[in-house]
Amino acid sequence: MTVDRSLPLAALRRAAKAAPVVALLGARQCGKTTLAHQFAAERAVNWFDLENPADLARLAEPVLALERLRGLVVIDEIQRRPELFPVLRVLADRKPAAARFLVLGSAAPEVLRQASETLAGRIAFVELGGFSVDEVGATQWRRLWLRGGFPRSYLARSETESVRWREDFIRTFLERDLAQLGVRVPAPAMRRLWMMVAHYAGGIWNASEIGRELGDAHTTVRRHLDALDSALVVRVLQPWFANLGKRQVKSPKIYVRDTGLLHTLLGIPRFDALEGHPKRGASWESFVIEQILATTGDRDAYYWRTQAGAELDLFLPRGGRRIGIEVKYADAPTLTRSMAVACEDLALDRLIVVSPSQARYRLSPTAEVMPIEACLAHLRTRKGL
Repeated sequence: MTVDRSLPLAALRRAAKAAPVVALLGARQCGKTTLAHQFAAERAVNWFDLENPADLARLAEPVLALERLRGLVVIDEIQRRPELFPVLRVLADRKPAAARFLVLGSAAPEVLRQASETLAGRIAFVELGGFSVDEVGATQWRRLWLRGGFPRSYLARSETESVRWREDFIRTFLERDLAQLGVRVPAPAMRRLWMMVAHYAGGIWNASEIGRELGDAHTTVRRHLDALDSALVVRVLQPWFANLGKRQVKSPKIYVRDTGLLHTLLGIPRFDALEGHPKRGASWESFVIEQILATTGDRDAYYWRTQAGAELDLFLPRGGRRIGIEVKYADAPTLTRSMAVACEDLALDRLIVVSPSQARYRLSPTAEVMPIEACLAHLRTRKGL
């Protein structure tokens, strides 16, 4: 089975033209190193893997090790040596530029903070998720939804092998990877929270309620959720506030970003089990939102809900226009009262209702039902809105 990663590769090329330092960030095992190898194959490269003791030793004196290098310098697992960022700032400012730098990291908070402070104006960020519908092909969306986008999970030879890989990933992530990212939380406590997030997927985050169920303070629960969010395995979607004279929900919604991991945390091994599961709709919503944000970016992405019950799953203000996304696991969605209220109150220019069927039809002059691949194609062509 082939997967086309030309879209993230193109994004990486654009970033490299725009800045002397590029940070390729993503969750562990999402394919950052493989993509970096594809990018590096086009030019002379010097590679440092900071999980390799020999490469760590080479960087014992980082200025001496890096200043003589030419071409592309790749530093993998940069979160292990955040003190390299000030060195990269000095090297990036040389005139003429002797080298360009590509750093790979798992989006630890320390990485982002150091990068933004020391490399402001010199660094471009590219976030890599798992495989997308665009990459695997429109006919493979069910497999992608069930298994998630992590390459080894999606490409596994059988469902059993895919599930086993995801179980191993969750265990390793909790027991080792979080500690390497600077998160000092016992693995059992973090697993309980992650499973709770899975059961609340697509729902409103209530730290006090979840803290009571877990027996932890709401401040502790919030801090642990921030750690999962920073590691790019959980998404915290913020609400949109509008001055409408209506009471609006002001707490975020939470999702497990990769639906393969979501299904493993929920104990869903096969597609037939997913179709009959009570979290099927929330899982579909999670999948569609991640696919859309992989296309549009997540800098300006929100949900909207009023206390009276009107809701919009995803609100994307783009270039002075307003795009709404509603996700429905139904063969033939109809225009609901909630959709009509969202169109009116948010002054939407376009409402897209994403359905798992292949049907495409209009619900109103501004609302249209689309399958996931058509929605992504539309947003890609209208990205500058």
